[in-house]
Amino acid sequence: MTRVVVVPAAVEDLDRLIATHSLPADTNERVKRSLRPLADFPLLGAQLEGRWHEFRFLLGPWRWLLILYAYDQERDVVSIVSVQ
Repeated sequence: MTRVVVVPAAVEDLDRLIATHSLPADTNERVKRSLRPLADFPLLGAQLEGRWHEFRFLLGPWRWLLILYAYDQERDVVSIVSVQ
């Protein structure tokens, strides 16, 4: 099973969105549920192109919320790098 880690910058991004968009109290739990499939399917998200080709993204828990991540196959680790 792939390990999923959230880098501090992504935590800050989500905290900022919670404050600026008055998101519900269970936002962190909703985001965690959106990330769970990555443990079994690390290539689930669409791959970006151009200079961002090393990254993939997921939508959720709302369609406007982008979760940007990178998958290191050698280490079998998904790193959540940003939430926008």
